[in-house]
Amino acid sequence: MPQNMSGRKALIIGAGPAGLTAAFELATRTDIQPIVLEKSADMGGISRTVRYKGNRMDIGGHRFFSKSDRVMKWWMDVMPIEGTPGTPQSITYQNQTREVTPSAAAPLASHGDRVMLIRNRKSRIYFLRQFFDYPIRLSADTLKQLGLARTMKIGTSYARSVVHQLKPERTLEEFLINRFGRELYQTFFKSYTEKVWGVPCNEISAEWGAQRIKGLSIVSAIRHFLKSALGQKKSAGDIAQEGTETSLIEKFMYPKLGPGQLWEYVAEDVKNRGGVVRPNCNVVRLLTKGSRIVAAEVEDTAVGTHETIAAEYFFSTMPIKELMRALDAPVPANVLEVSDGLIYRDFITVGLLLTKLKISDRTPGGARLLTDNWIYIQEPDVQVGRMQIFNNWSPYLVADPNNVWIGLEYFCYETDPIWKLPDADMIDLAKREMAKIGIIETGDVIDACVIRVPKTYPAYFGAYERFEEIKAYINGFENLFLIGRNGMHKYNNQDHSMLTAMTAVDNIIGGRTDKSNLWDINTEMDFHESK
Repeated sequence: MPQNMSGRKALIIGAGPAGLTAAFELATRTDIQPIVLEKSADMGGISRTVRYKGNRMDIGGHRFFSKSDRVMKWWMDVMPIEGTPGTPQSITYQNQTREVTPSAAAPLASHGDRVMLIRNRKSRIYFLRQFFDYPIRLSADTLKQLGLARTMKIGTSYARSVVHQLKPERTLEEFLINRFGRELYQTFFKSYTEKVWGVPCNEISAEWGAQRIKGLSIVSAIRHFLKSALGQKKSAGDIAQEGTETSLIEKFMYPKLGPGQLWEYVAEDVKNRGGVVRPNCNVVRLLTKGSRIVAAEVEDTAVGTHETIAAEYFFSTMPIKELMRALDAPVPANVLEVSDGLIYRDFITVGLLLTKLKISDRTPGGARLLTDNWIYIQEPDVQVGRMQIFNNWSPYLVADPNNVWIGLEYFCYETDPIWKLPDADMIDLAKREMAKIGIIETGDVIDACVIRVPKTYPAYFGAYERFEEIKAYINGFENLFLIGRNGMHKYNNQDHSMLTAMTAVDNIIGGRTDKSNLWDINTEMDFHESK
């Protein structure tokens, strides 16, 4: 274990997946002491687990899967996969097989908490007051639900898009039409995407599609459907399922008590290895000298004190807009103009605890709880965008298994009236909307809470088209590494964010000063699930 004998330090802003991964990598691979400063009281950033009266909430939903062997192994080293004690279990991913022995690595979930569960993936679209498969599949049910006329229009429109591609492909609208046809785009993509982002699809950069859903198309959906129909599925233990588009992945790993559990363990591991992890610490100023950051002015909001912390390396996951304003260097006017013009989409989750849902899947044995992890609410007459059923992420997220614990997701800006609604009014809105579309009865709600998460989604519009000006300037600070979603203003999932941190540490160890490999992550590697 590195003992930090050199006295070198790395100051890491933010204790989300990127920041804590950087800290762990430094603590285990170098003699550099990581000092993690987290603005909030929680570990995990937007991957944290929110606790409410014995129930737990996963903000946004975090499926633990990756096409990166490095990330998969990292996760399993922190939290081994559940298995029968003493019985070796083969885990296969990317055509590689490894065995874990649960007696030494992980208990049954009923006997211990530091364990990864293997969970089934199921997502559906709720539209026209009925369920559609997500992604849309060519099935008798889908065709019946869409109706003959609409199905014919979708087929004709897709054929037309194959022959007449929109070039150059500048906007998200053009990106989606080229892959799905105009009719399917207007039916299943346009309204939901605009609900999420609050702007028309023709004002969003096509790069958003390249980041989130590149590779997923009607052709890939048909191919997956045919393979499934012919029985050509991956083995049950195949977790990463390399070669399968992420939106088609059918199994994933999940921490027993939600994603924040893993990051809480990582934070403790970092401290046990000589690192420092401090919550409630806000970096208000970064002090520079030439092309280097030399120290940070830090406010401890819990006690109201200020201090200056010097370090040799700096990692930032804070929003770039805030980072630029924190630098004491004379930032060029054009760079400030771009950073100030960056836009973030904010996020509200309303947790509802119910005795039951009104809507259910029917089986020969009768009604049962829906088995979906999350449901995309496509209905245009409500503001709610997505619904999670936390029971299906992990049964251990719900204090009483007889209850149903759901999260209703609203996308907005901090300037929108909905963001400023009192909690009671927000809860009332959520209950009324879910009753309106037939998913719940308001009388079945036992309890509720509201969680607001600012700057959840970095947007690919506004001043983003000039983002290269920021990169050119910030790369000039040789010891500053931007990592993670908000740190890079890239719509990364947590595994991409982790890879940016790992790569930054690789660069330090290898003496590499060029940071282009950080920005290349998630450019050619697409393994997201997004609507």
